[in-house]
This record gives sequence, structure tokens and C-alpha cells, in this order.
Amino acid sequence: MGGKSMGGTSMLGLLKRRPHDRAGFQLYGAAVAQARSPHYFAALGVPDTLDGRFDMVALFAFLLVDRLRQDESPQGAALAQAVFDAMFSDMDQNLRQMGVSDLSVGKRVKAMWTAFHGRAHSYQDALDRGDSAMLEAALARNVWRAEV
Repeated sequence: MGGKSMGGTSMLGLLKRRPHDRAGFQLYGAAVAQARSPHYFAALGVPDTLDGRFDMVALFAFLLVDRLRQDESPQGAALAQAVFDAMFSDMDQNLRQMGVSDLSVGKRVKAMWTAFHGRAHSYQDALDRGDSAMLEAALARNVWRAEV
């Protein structure tokens, strides 16, 4: 049996959940709902592709995590980590539902993590510098896949 239930969560994992996991999944779900707004794809020209949808989720997750990390309360950092964990748990589950083999899921999630990490750094760097042109270039490059 291996302690697995539907969705890949072990029974032991359910007992070991951290206090902020549920809130992290809820916040991540809200970010995904916003990222999937048809407006971005229809009116703003974000490519309605797997990559385009990933880039929008990555952007909204970055904005949420960044905001939570700025919260001075101890819950801010814990919630930011919970959102991040929820995102990559969701990515893992989505790949499995799409039929990606178990042997490939880890590599694909790692590639997604690397892509997210790179995007987050470019967005954070632009925000830290207060450089709107730098942020626009990062968004054009990552979300709209433009050569800048």
C-alpha cells in the first residue's frame, strides 16, 4: 500500500501538516484563479499555452510570496513558504494528471522550479531597484516571450 491515498498524499503526511499549509493552498488557489483570468489572454495577448499559463501563475505566485515575505509577523514567512510549497505540489500533481511518467516528473518539476526562480529573481531585482523599464523588460521576456 505504501500509505498513499488519491492525489499522492500519504496518510502520515496528512498528520504532519504544518499549521499554515491549508492557508497556503487557499492563497495559492486564489493566485491561480487570478492568473487564469481570460482577460490576460484575450485582451492583453498573453499566450494561451501551457508556458503562458505557467508564466502567469509564476507571476502571481511571486507577487503573493513577495508580499507575504514583507509581512513583519512570523506568519508572513511561514505563509510565503506554504504558498511556494503549494505551487510546486500543484505542479507535480498537474504533471502526473497530464500523464507525465513518474520518472520524468521530478526532472520537470525541477525545471519549473528553476524557471520560477529565475523569473522571481528578475522581478525582485527590478522591484528592488524601482526600475520600471527593467520590470517591463522582464515581463515582456517571460510572460509575452518577446526578445528584449
